[in-house]
Amino acid sequence: MEQLDVALAVVGGLVLVVGLLSSPLDRSWLSAPLFAFAFGVALGPHGLDALDPMAWGAGKRLLEETARLTLGISLMGIALRLPPSYPFVHWRSLLVLLGIAMPAMFLISSLLTHWMLGLPLLMALLVGGTICATDPVVASSIVTGGVAKENLPEGYRHLLSSESGANDGLAYPLVLLPILLMSLPAGDAWLDWLGRVWLWEVGGGVLIGIVLGWSTGRALQWSEARGFLDQPSFLSITLALTILVLGVGELLGTNSILGVFAAGLAFDQEVGGKDRSEEDNVQEAVNILLTMPIFVLFGLIAPWAEWWALGAEGLVLALLVLALRRLPAILLLRPWLPTLRDWPITLIMGWFGPIGVSALYYATLVSSRTGYDLAWTAGTLIVLASMIVHGVTATPFAYRYGHWRRMQREGTQR
Repeated sequence: MEQLDVALAVVGGLVLVVGLLSSPLDRSWLSAPLFAFAFGVALGPHGLDALDPMAWGAGKRLLEETARLTLGISLMGIALRLPPSYPFVHWRSLLVLLGIAMPAMFLISSLLTHWMLGLPLLMALLVGGTICATDPVVASSIVTGGVAKENLPEGYRHLLSSESGANDGLAYPLVLLPILLMSLPAGDAWLDWLGRVWLWEVGGGVLIGIVLGWSTGRALQWSEARGFLDQPSFLSITLALTILVLGVGELLGTNSILGVFAAGLAFDQEVGGKDRSEEDNVQEAVNILLTMPIFVLFGLIAPWAEWWALGAEGLVLALLVLALRRLPAILLLRPWLPTLRDWPITLIMGWFGPIGVSALYYATLVSSRTGYDLAWTAGTLIVLASMIVHGVTATPFAYRYGHWRRMQREGTQR
């Protein structure tokens, strides 16, 4: 119980500090995820040794479930933050990002891993699938807050949010493919992948999410119309919907993470979640409350010895993935992405594809399903590199772009 009390005190105190200093942190080079990770390292076995999740019995399992819950609530916040019609109006851009850019990031990351670490191709594909998704939790810290709203165009922020919301769940089939190919004959693996994974786990997850999201939205309208709600809390309703979809989806064996995003979009069509979430500051609360615990936990169980064992090759791999995983694909696909009207915002879109909580989730999932820890080791090292590099560059790049846009407007007016 003492460890639990220490953990509660740490998380509560850290959330309080970050909440009180949210504006200075938003404008500094030190991102909230990186701050929380450093705090976890300081308190963990490699620091003060005040907390050791591995002594609790299943540190990775705890991280997996915490990451799944964090992703679910973050995805609900993204779905509510988007204009209700956005996914339908901009479906072509989303199709390009999800159908072309995301598989390209998967293959590029896998090939870089195969080249740098000398792994068999299927093992490299495990790492590539783990890190191919754009993380919604870290991305929210880039597209929300005063700095982003003042300097980055709304269209870019919506496009990055939509991509990160959808591709978290869609990374699941890419993670499962090498696992199936390693455990089943090739023909059976492909049949299982196309039938069970895509049709039921992905398709069923989306369908369940839509039904639950739409039903909850209708129920909310019905209850409001009859005056059954006493001081309604939009945050509590959306949190309850998130937990419901996560639970039902897992019980039915579907992709519950993608289901939450679908539920949020369906719910949003009925109740106008964007306006309500702004009134209750839902996204801001979610960012502060959920970013802290998952990254503190990551700091506590970070595999420093395994990272060190990867040597210089591991560090070079992380840097190559950050440089080449996303930017070339976005540059090539720019003609089919109308939101990226100018080159500076295209470069920012290509650079800011952060790797974070989703990679932690899939890294632990791969470890639990295969028993191979290399995807966990390499994936988490790349997560740390992304936290540092993207965290340090997010605010300066946003300011730089905002300054460029103001200079463009002034030049046009003259």
